[in-house]
Amino acid sequence: MNVILHPTYFPNIAHFVAIAKADAITFEVEDNFLKQTYRNRTYIYGANGKLTLNIPVIHTQKNRQKYKDVKIFNDENWQSNHWKSLLSAYKTSPFFEYYEDELQPLFNIKADYILDFNLKCFDVICDCLQLDLNISKSETYQKTIEKNLDFRPLVNAKKEHIQPFENYTQVFGDKHGFIPNLSILDLLFNEGPNALNYLESQTTPLL
Repeated sequence: MNVILHPTYFPNIAHFVAIAKADAITFEVEDNFLKQTYRNRTYIYGANGKLTLNIPVIHTQKNRQKYKDVKIFNDENWQSNHWKSLLSAYKTSPFFEYYEDELQPLFNIKADYILDFNLKCFDVICDCLQLDLNISKSETYQKTIEKNLDFRPLVNAKKEHIQPFENYTQVFGDKHGFIPNLSILDLLFNEGPNALNYLESQTTPLL
């Protein structure tokens, strides 16, 4: 199947199930930036449960901004904070050390635009998953998509489209139970090389 979806910050399981099952992927890069979406946030499993990692962005008071034109607000030390949160959440997970050297540089590089940074993160995750994809980018924004399955609604963080994904072992699962549809990082750190098998065995998310 051919799919279209948004590049997001360390995409969640629903996104990656659709990605892993796709024959070709189109990234939507011509849309307007909207608040309350996964474009600049992801969720991980911390000691106290579900934890939000949010990338601060610079909002304009004028017309709507294209997603690709939105800059990151780097006056905040968000990269260091996010890495500390990941260390706290996953340093005892089975595969954190296995992927640490590939992921840590993402939190040290200076990132100017949120879209560019998300694409860099995505490339690193695909390397970790050993996932080879056929990817293109949208050239114009189209409200209705005919040729591809439209998974763009998955970007809405306030309207979850949760499939009954299979449970896997999570670091703090004995304290708070299984939390579904977290960042791909949660699956990667807990399942390691089996993460891709897990994604391919799940049901494609319903919209």
